[in-house]
Amino acid sequence: MAGTAPRTDVLPAEWWERLGARLIEALVFGVFYYILFIALWAVFRTVGMADVFGGRLPGVFAWLGAGAAYAGYDWWALSRRGRTFGKAIMRIRLAPAGLPRRVLLKRTLVYPAPVMLMGIPVVNLLAGMLLFGVGLLILMDKPLERGPHDRAAGTRVVKDLP
Repeated sequence: MAGTAPRTDVLPAEWWERLGARLIEALVFGVFYYILFIALWAVFRTVGMADVFGGRLPGVFAWLGAGAAYAGYDWWALSRRGRTFGKAIMRIRLAPAGLPRRVLLKRTLVYPAPVMLMGIPVVNLLAGMLLFGVGLLILMDKPLERGPHDRAAGTRVVKDLP
């Protein structure tokens, strides 16, 4: 099989497939966030810091931790297998395969890394607008349906073909 040309019959993943993959992952990392929040709240309450910044400090740290874990997982999974577990369930993958880790890190820093900022008051509005904008840009980019994170890394999300 040496010298086999890459498949040219790849189809871009539909927006709803990409959204479904992210929602599946968000459920898992959402549970992780709440566990982390409860643990941090208990720690901050024990050391007398539960009311610092209006009681928002555990939430800020929980978002930072869960968001960093999500971004790290996204980068690791794409580096290793070219897909996350949400993409595997939705039968979509990243193309081209075998990209250098630094290229995939660039993709992850554009999205989903801004999720880490969602727990910071005021900044969360900007991060939310950025994440919403990423989704809109995917919808508007026809026919490839690439977001800014795909453009930064030179990637596409495509359907798995039998």
